[in-house]
Amino acid sequence: CFRRKKCFLCNRKVLYWRSAFIITLLQLYLPNGYNNKHLRLFSSLMEATKKQVSLELFPWLVVHSDGSLERLGGTEVCPPGLDPETKVLSKDIIIDHKTGLSARIYRPDSIQPGQKLPLVLYFHGGAFLIASASFPNYHTSVNKLVGEANIIAVSVSYRLAPEHPLPTAYEDSWNALQEIKAGNEPWINDYADFERFFLVGDSAGANISHHLAFRAKQSNQTVKIKGIGMIHPYFWGTQPIGSEITDEARKQMVDGWWRFVSPSEKGSDDPWINPFADGSPDLEGLGCERVMITVAEKDILSERGKMYYERLVKSKWRGKAEIMETKEKDHVFHIFEPDCDEAMEIVRRLALFINQVDA
Repeated sequence: CFRRKKCFLCNRKVLYWRSAFIITLLQLYLPNGYNNKHLRLFSSLMEATKKQVSLELFPWLVVHSDGSLERLGGTEVCPPGLDPETKVLSKDIIIDHKTGLSARIYRPDSIQPGQKLPLVLYFHGGAFLIASASFPNYHTSVNKLVGEANIIAVSVSYRLAPEHPLPTAYEDSWNALQEIKAGNEPWINDYADFERFFLVGDSAGANISHHLAFRAKQSNQTVKIKGIGMIHPYFWGTQPIGSEITDEARKQMVDGWWRFVSPSEKGSDDPWINPFADGSPDLEGLGCERVMITVAEKDILSERGKMYYERLVKSKWRGKAEIMETKEKDHVFHIFEPDCDEAMEIVRRLALFINQVDA
């Protein structure tokens, strides 16, 4: 009944089961670290196997051949408030009541009178399919960044595919930027320094940051983007490079994600996912002054992140770029292992990047 499967996001091996009998045993013998939430997930997985599966993004989401969708994970919610570890305060806001677009705003609990802090617009990852700003792992991650960097952060809960297919996530992110610029939020008006405005995102969120910077420049935004922090950016392409050549199984998996969220004729060479495909804007026009890219050695997306950095510095873009590689780690490990030394180093480097004083 048991077998090992890898999480489609972080590539970690997770125990998988296919028997109702196992559910009964789990109810009797689960260790204290498990609870009813886990049992519901186990039961959902068991029920999912009764139908024919057309796409499985284990352990988060299953799509059946009849078109029905089951979200098995990534829907957990952590409430806002004061984080006792980082001393960071957070609250939720609605950006668009018609669509339900929302965000979570973070600030240090203690701010000196008249003090203005860098402002970060953050976009979570999840292949455009899972998670939100209130997902516990992302709430923890942004709390740590705000505490370390001493910033104001707005983490956006853009709507997810497949219920809201692309480009919905990009439009929601753009609308979030417009809301920030509109000046309707007191925390932003009172504490944010718009001269130090950054976009930060991991995986799909890094992809969003890339496209948002181009759109902001093309629209002559009054908000100037100082820099972009791209953590394990989700870029892809039809022609394999690096480990994509040898890891055929994982390559097919990534191909499948993109076809699912954006079933266009261009496939993985759609400019949304491939910044170097036909129709993609030239990196010379990237609308910011600085870029920081982080990659993980074991991440199949790492070569794409390195390629982005190399082409950016060789282009006619006039900004400053830096890249950081984490050895022996895989995709978005910092979200699932927030207290490991390597994750804390990413937070420290991002904090330095955001607070860097221009020469």
